[in-house]
Amino acid sequence: MATLTIAAAQFAPVDDPVANLDTVRTAAVDAAARGADLLVTPEYTSYFTADIDDRFVAAAQPLDGPFVSGLRDVARESGIALVVGVAESADTPERFRNTLVAVLPSGDVAATYRKVHLYDAFGSRESDRIESGDPEQLPVFELGGVRVGLETCYDLRFPEVTRRLAAPETGAADVVVLPAEWVRGPGKEHHWRTLLTARAIENTVWVVGVGQTPPIGIGGSVVLDPSGVAVASAGASPGTLTATIDTTVTDAVRRVNPSLSLRRYDVALRTPPGGPGQR
Repeated sequence: MATLTIAAAQFAPVDDPVANLDTVRTAAVDAAARGADLLVTPEYTSYFTADIDDRFVAAAQPLDGPFVSGLRDVARESGIALVVGVAESADTPERFRNTLVAVLPSGDVAATYRKVHLYDAFGSRESDRIESGDPEQLPVFELGGVRVGLETCYDLRFPEVTRRLAAPETGAADVVVLPAEWVRGPGKEHHWRTLLTARAIENTVWVVGVGQTPPIGIGGSVVLDPSGVAVASAGASPGTLTATIDTTVTDAVRRVNPSLSLRRYDVALRTPPGGPGQR
């Protein structure tokens, strides 16, 4: 048996990395006071504006830059781990990477994940500015005996991502955390909650979705157990929720529903149609 208390802090990041780092620091202090082992914040925590344009490219930093260095300090000071969305510098000057950084309480970086499925949908074109990540990434790290998998926002619409993280022969994650900037729009709240719930049920895995709040995002952060039941959830306002992941619950659910062991298909990588920034 292993347990992990996770805090999900939802807020609306601004176009000021210093201010956003202060928000993370405040959330980490609050999360630690609540007994959390891990704090998760939204996609684009380091920098955000409504339009993904050259300002993002200019604001992007390398992973050894001041924002991630600040995250490492926050983790050491608060004594808890962090998963935070950052705008990372890319290899090409006109692009950046949409990256998750996982930092241990020691301040060491445990894992990074560069978003694979870029948001070229609902009128948006992330691939115009973002360099997509390698689809062979398997971003899973261990914290307190619990294996934590990472994915980002639009990845949620591709069930293979969560399956690969959760399947015992690949990621074997006990919990999948998904920072997002889930843009508001007709039916979007329904999509968010339905897809998160489906990923939990079909993989019998804990799922933590953490969203940006309005005016652009929907909020709606939630922690779902391996049977798809919400054990903690939030509305649209900024705030933090906490819940404890318990692997004995996972074991019990999988004894009743051993779907991962009964499946007959593997996940295979494929090359997308392409476009700027896509792999």
